[in-house]
Amino acid sequence: MAWRITTGFTDEDDGWEQTFERFCSAVDTTRVRALIVGAWECVFDCGPDDVIEALLAARDRLPALRALFLGDIVFEECELSWIVQTHVTGLLRGLPALEEFGVRGGTELAFQGLRHDNLRSLTVQTGGLPAGVVRGIGASDLPALEHLDVWLGTSSYGADCEPADLEGILSGTRLPRLRHLALRNSEIQDGVATALAAAPVVARLEVLDLSLGILSDEGATALLGGQPLTHLKKLDLHHHYIGEELRQRIRQTLEPSGVEVDLGPGDGDSYEEDDGTVVRYVAAGE
Repeated sequence: MAWRITTGFTDEDDGWEQTFERFCSAVDTTRVRALIVGAWECVFDCGPDDVIEALLAARDRLPALRALFLGDIVFEECELSWIVQTHVTGLLRGLPALEEFGVRGGTELAFQGLRHDNLRSLTVQTGGLPAGVVRGIGASDLPALEHLDVWLGTSSYGADCEPADLEGILSGTRLPRLRHLALRNSEIQDGVATALAAAPVVARLEVLDLSLGILSDEGATALLGGQPLTHLKKLDLHHHYIGEELRQRIRQTLEPSGVEVDLGPGDGDSYEEDDGTVVRYVAAGE
């Protein structure tokens, strides 16, 4: 069971830290294994620095904590790309027993390279991810990490990542146990797919997820023309812009080997500008 701690946005509501303190007083925290941090009172204007300080101050009261999600905030409370985050590396360093960590929101998000011996799952959900975060993840020694899910987003909401910034992740050198890699919700999905075609990490994966982005025939062709993918258990490409002929090629190439291929029920949204330029959308931007 996971406990979710959140606050409202009115003057009558307690702040997140006060709510958390009431939680710690009312619950046997020695048995808490998972915490979900919902909205703090100023998600539009300030990051969760006080939240992180409260969590670290209470770590001795949370000896069993193994899973933490920072920013479980739905769009009725705050749009994805409006969530102000902060530097989260100190939180991970301060919780060395943590096995699962997730964070939502890319504005002011920072992540420096670190070593964490127990983290098995890392999720970063954004509508626009700074390249420094991508490089920080790639520079991290995460010997236990099995599941990595990164939403790269779009430049309209702060993404400035290029395929070269993924080198640390794609080499797999610091991620020896990685089996599930998701690089999704990206406007540079064709470039990501092209980089993956020759990436060393792919050979050890069970699941490769390039969903939610604007993957087109260009990226899909590069992926098919690269290293074999028949060892995968699943290839997830849902929400894409791949033509029907190439979809059939993907299925015919992989499904006979037992690979589950998810191409979804249809394409992502797009529109054509007056000059004929086709604008395509990732699944989660604003």
